[in-house]
Amino acid sequence: MASKAVLQVTNVLKTFGGLKALNNLNLTIEEGTVHAIIGPNGAGKSTLLNVCIGQLTPDTGSVEFDGQNITGKAPHEISQLGISRVFQTPQIFEDLNILQNVMIPALAHADGQFSFNPIQDLNQRKDVEEEALRIIEEMNLTSQIYDRAGAMSRGNKRRLELAMCLVQKPRLLLLDEPTAGMARADTNQTIEILKKIKATGMTKVIIEHDMNVVFSLADRVSVLAQGTIIAEGTPQEMRESELVQEAYLGGVKI
Repeated sequence: MASKAVLQVTNVLKTFGGLKALNNLNLTIEEGTVHAIIGPNGAGKSTLLNVCIGQLTPDTGSVEFDGQNITGKAPHEISQLGISRVFQTPQIFEDLNILQNVMIPALAHADGQFSFNPIQDLNQRKDVEEEALRIIEEMNLTSQIYDRAGAMSRGNKRRLELAMCLVQKPRLLLLDEPTAGMARADTNQTIEILKKIKATGMTKVIIEHDMNVVFSLADRVSVLAQGTIIAEGTPQEMRESELVQEAYLGGVKI
């Protein structure tokens, strides 16, 4: 039985001046898979994610999520449909503690909007608090739950942002270099956390330069260069591809 496409990017062109950041790009993400997108700096990887979450509108082409055309929809509308993104630079509330950070998106998801009273609801919504505590525990952050988020290490900030996404129960999770800037110990811990998430069957797209992360998690890998997909296959196929080695690593085997 053929797998269902949860995300379909079709002939997407996105230009900035004379630069084609995405050049008639086509990409299919199958439901329940971990799909890694790799490529050199400037290949268009982050631009692709920005188009998928509505931060950018393509010049031409379309993006479909679960069969629905989401091209041109606002980011909050796309989020409510079930797509969440972890950014390269953690998007957290630095002056709030970990629990408050996770409860805010949890409340937004529960209410379907951002019209709740944060002072009142953060203290009174025990149902939402319990879910937030569960996610925080999964991220190994329970011991710091009342710490100011801005004072945490980079690795913990990245895991906090991941918790803020997961508490919204997305169907599709987009991770933009989730281990960038981490020490190896933090990277290894994050890999183990992402493996546990993979076991839940949630569909994930990962942009990552660390090939250890890619080969530890991905079911499928797409290679992006100059705004277009130049190769796609299993991690082992991409590891052995001379085209990928030349385009991505200057001929060095990965």
